[in-house]
Amino acid sequence: LLSCCLNAACLALLDAGLPLASLFCGVTCALGPDGRLRLDPTARQEQEARAVLTFAIGSAERQVLAATSKGSCSAEELQRCLAAAQRAAGTVFGFYRDSLRRKYSKW
Repeated sequence: LLSCCLNAACLALLDAGLPLASLFCGVTCALGPDGRLRLDPTARQEQEARAVLTFAIGSAERQVLAATSKGSCSAEELQRCLAAAQRAAGTVFGFYRDSLRRKYSKW
């Protein structure tokens, strides 16, 4: 839910035409009991997860703007989740671009 709220907030700012120095997005990762990483987990997957991490990522250099976690994970697992979230951020930023392109191509 938090990553959805972050993404909706950024899209709302873009839709309102506010000037932004850079964009941001939210990405959630869940680590299963077996250590398997899931991006954009379902509510059930979050409940079953050993740890759930949400990152706010900036578009400039895919830097971490904020992070939250629930549960426990090792430093290596944290780095694995962060790397996956930074890669996934590219997809979210692409969605932003495509959404704006569709909106403005109708004019």
